[in-house]
Amino acid sequence: MRGAALITPPDVRHPGAAAVLSLIIPGVGQIYNGDFLRGIFWLIVTPGFWIGTGGLFGWVCHLIAAYTAYQRAKDKNAGFA
Repeated sequence: MRGAALITPPDVRHPGAAAVLSLIIPGVGQIYNGDFLRGIFWLIVTPGFWIGTGGLFGWVCHLIAAYTAYQRAKDKNAGFA
């Protein structure tokens, strides 16, 4: 059984990876989780907020995208989504 702990099922998503991906490029963490439409939403909305508000609310969208990617990965791993 040596090394068995390193093997994860292919449908397990790592919440930390999803959060970091979405923090770097909003929406990529959602796509990593398998939520393509949610990812496209964040890819469109976040730059709109950066440009439309002169950067005032762009960072808020980045944080929300990262948090939702993290939560969604946790929920999918727990079988809730």
